[in-house]
Amino acid sequence: MSSNSGPRNLPKGVSATRKFNGNALKRTLKMLWQSYPALLPTALCCIIFSSIVATMPAIFNQKILADIEMFYRQGDWAGAKEVIIPKIIILASLYLVSLLAVFAQTQLMAYITQGFLGKMRKIVFNKMQTLPIKYFDTNKHGDIMSHYTNDIDAIRQLISQSIPSLIQASIIVCTVFFIMLWYSVWITLVVVAGVFLLFLVTKKVGGGSAKYFIRQQKSIGKAEGYIQEIMNGQKVVKVFCHEDKSIEAFDKVNNELYEDSRKAHAYANILGPINMNIGNILYVIIATVGGLLLLGNVWNLSLSGMALSISIVIPFLNMTKQFTGNVNQVSQQINSVVMGLAGAERVFELMDTPAEVDDGYVTLVNAIIDENGNITETENRTGTWAWKHPHGDGTLTYTELKGDVLLENVDFSYVEGRPVLKNVSVFAKPGQKVAFVGATGAGKTTITNLINRFYDIEDGKIRYDGINVNKIKKSDLRRSLGLVLQDTNLFTGTVMENIRYGRLDATDEDCINAAKLSGADDFISRMPKGYDTELSNNGSNLSQGQRQLIAIARAAVADPPVMILDEATSSIDTRTEAIVQSGMDSLMKGRTVFVIAHRLSTVKNSDVIMVLEKGEIIERGSHKELIAQKGKYYSLYTGAFELE
Repeated sequence: MSSNSGPRNLPKGVSATRKFNGNALKRTLKMLWQSYPALLPTALCCIIFSSIVATMPAIFNQKILADIEMFYRQGDWAGAKEVIIPKIIILASLYLVSLLAVFAQTQLMAYITQGFLGKMRKIVFNKMQTLPIKYFDTNKHGDIMSHYTNDIDAIRQLISQSIPSLIQASIIVCTVFFIMLWYSVWITLVVVAGVFLLFLVTKKVGGGSAKYFIRQQKSIGKAEGYIQEIMNGQKVVKVFCHEDKSIEAFDKVNNELYEDSRKAHAYANILGPINMNIGNILYVIIATVGGLLLLGNVWNLSLSGMALSISIVIPFLNMTKQFTGNVNQVSQQINSVVMGLAGAERVFELMDTPAEVDDGYVTLVNAIIDENGNITETENRTGTWAWKHPHGDGTLTYTELKGDVLLENVDFSYVEGRPVLKNVSVFAKPGQKVAFVGATGAGKTTITNLINRFYDIEDGKIRYDGINVNKIKKSDLRRSLGLVLQDTNLFTGTVMENIRYGRLDATDEDCINAAKLSGADDFISRMPKGYDTELSNNGSNLSQGQRQLIAIARAAVADPPVMILDEATSSIDTRTEAIVQSGMDSLMKGRTVFVIAHRLSTVKNSDVIMVLEKGEIIERGSHKELIAQKGKYYSLYTGAFELE
């Protein structure tokens, strides 16, 4: 699409300043549960089981130490083996089952995560196919691509690592807390005080990192958008020796990403060591308190009535490590959760973007017209088309598709308050060739964007064969239009496949005939594999002119009644243009054609030429009529005034 097709703004990333909400987490979990209603609970059970088993050593160690202490005091070790060994066997068995549970959990989560991400990518891609052209005109393509890469990868980390780790750590923390509470209320209160300090630190430091992790996701999209632009325009950068300026602009974008990432990870990286040292200090305090209580040994401070002993203090120290370690694990995972939810929020933002509205109900059908002019619908391709128009009373009428296009007093603005077209009227009868000329930004491409409803008008009417285009389904409307743009887009695949893109049911013969019509057959036949030659990277192994010829052949094989040629021959040299023009004349015969061109030689034979200036038609008529008027067209044609 040409440069005047619409405004280009910065991408709509996640706001770095607004408060992060939990809706993204809720939606992610809901989609995850709906996608795997059986596997997800199974994986969750495995996580819960392995987490609970991880706390069992505390209980068994206490029991074993108590047994050893008892046998030591009694001085009778004869029955120790029968009492202690079964406990060790039970603990080892639990560990073995836990290992199996962890293995099952990791395999299930890998399957669930990758399956869910595949589903997310599919949803996002399908959603993109429903979005209006305006979305792609107002969002950088690199930022859109970032949804498939960085944002989806952040969701992967959220599902496969962060959420399972949070669940596991939370279960261990709760279980260990109740075990500690059972053994000693007073020492547990000391642990709780230390954990409260951990919570305050996490809240303070984690809150700062969350803000910058959200900014980081936005900055990544912005950086990728700029990189993609420079990659696409690398030849332009080099030919104008713009490398230094490009590097300077990239440095600015990259520094923003660096600052956001540095601050995010600075907060995140400092959180772990702080919490770890608080845990170590707490460990020392517990050891000291436990030692003092052991020395006193006169207070009974446990809920169970057991006197505090070495068999409780030692497991308590291990539980303290386990407790604070998992609290620290929760705090560490918060940053990954925030980053994952930032990515999820950006993906959901795209998914929630309103789809292109299509309230049309008139459809395009294959038709047979008898000698009396009666139209009959058929499923077979006949080369004749008709508009199928249902009415409120249940009746149907059929109107032959002829290519009669009418614009009446059309006003349009891409941005409110900045009109691009003002009171434009265009009359194109079937078989006419209508040309638009004028300076860049005059509104030429905008007119064609409105005909195929890439954008909708603000005022006025557009009629197609007497039918308001708003009543025609957009897919059927566009199927009746052939479009050749100045900027060609070829897809990975063979030359034949790229031509067939215009009509997927076209035969090889149809594609070859279309290539001959456009003048592309000559160079295609000279290629090593002919029509089976593989194209990639937008046809980078072809010249710009050759790519344009294939694009014209693609439009030709579609065989539409209306053709829109937006600077279609601008990339073709004068000699090739003469060849193409002959084929184009054959292609345009019997069709309504809209031509946008800077080369006035290509529009001389048009039935009507319209000169646009600042969104208004200032002259219209045939080549001879406009020359005779000696106005703006005359000045352009004679070189007295040049197009900008």
